[in-house]
Amino acid sequence: MNAIVSCDAAVVAAMDCEAQSIVAALSGVRSATVRGRRVSFGEAGGRRYAVIVSGIGKVNAASAAEFAISALGAKEIVNAGVAGGLERGMKVADVYEIGRAAEYDFDLSVFNGGRIGVKDGADTAYAEFSPKGLFPVKTLATGDRFNDSEEDNRLITETLGCSVRDMEGAAVAYTAAISGVTARSVKSISDVAGSGSMPEQYLRNKTMALASLTDALRVYFTK
Repeated sequence: MNAIVSCDAAVVAAMDCEAQSIVAALSGVRSATVRGRRVSFGEAGGRRYAVIVSGIGKVNAASAAEFAISALGAKEIVNAGVAGGLERGMKVADVYEIGRAAEYDFDLSVFNGGRIGVKDGADTAYAEFSPKGLFPVKTLATGDRFNDSEEDNRLITETLGCSVRDMEGAAVAYTAAISGVTARSVKSISDVAGSGSMPEQYLRNKTMALASLTDALRVYFTK
């Protein structure tokens, strides 16, 4: 593996604004194009990190994670970014690590009688992350929807027991597991259920949430 385009760990972010906040927590940052993807490289805590913008959604996130493993030699994938909070008491800019994640829009129940989120042949709805324990640990729900649906939120919280919601995390965890590499996740809350439209909250609060993410990652990357 060429040292110039290799890394110890890769950070997968859905959006450019998230990637900018992640890069701000690194030193010696420079960019390179690898297999047609623009990748930022930087250092923290004696380790070399690659930051990749995946695009929004599960397929994009899985593709970026696989690229990090196969093209960059990453042995650890970190999914970092903003997310929605569904638990009472959560506040904008709170930071959490993720312990496990489920896909709340994956449903084979008509086909095999299984539970929501459980893949064919699996016995659990959850993909595992490896939290460092630097921030409170929560369970994540991932799906290709961003909405204010009360039905979705009940499914996420009551059926799956999740308290944070995004559109990428579970896909990153599943991809890492298939390749036998470590998966981690750090999320900063940008919108909170019950506090008005979650998309409108995101637009209003994303700057604050992203600043909090940068501060958290400055600690996270050095531990």
